[in-house]
Amino acid sequence: MKTISVNDRMQSGYVYSLTEPEGENFHPEFKPDLTPARMLSMGVFGGKYMTDCRDEFPAEWFKHAKLSPEKPNHKLNFFGVNASKPLSYWKEKGWIWPDDPRGWFQWYCRYYVGRRCEDDPRQIKRWKAMTRHIAQIRKNCVKGDLLCRPRQRQALLHWAYDSRNF
Repeated sequence: MKTISVNDRMQSGYVYSLTEPEGENFHPEFKPDLTPARMLSMGVFGGKYMTDCRDEFPAEWFKHAKLSPEKPNHKLNFFGVNASKPLSYWKEKGWIWPDDPRGWFQWYCRYYVGRRCEDDPRQIKRWKAMTRHIAQIRKNCVKGDLLCRPRQRQALLHWAYDSRNF
């Protein structure tokens, strides 16, 4: 079992173990469309999300990642729009837990590489709740019209859903 030690701007001294092979043995109800590497290469979170914690994750994730080290650049997002709320909003809602101070995507990256933890059921439930946005796109957009509801589509991309498929 491999152990990961985290020391970045948002977390130091945090240690976790990888108990599953990378990209395998997901919960049966958790079926994301996209890997973290694919999300980063498509453009998510204005390119700002993973700029100080790259050492924690596989280097190949960052080969084609669209990153913006200084500040978010929403033009880097796949749909070219800002679909993010500030971290302070997520904290106010109680959705940020100490093990993953960056939120859902950090949890997903760690889950993908093989960490399993007590927060998995909550995060998977939150991921499943995003399907309400899929329903809105299906109801209001012609299939394949990627210009329809770009903010909703970008938000879905942030949650590993690929709206190009519906």
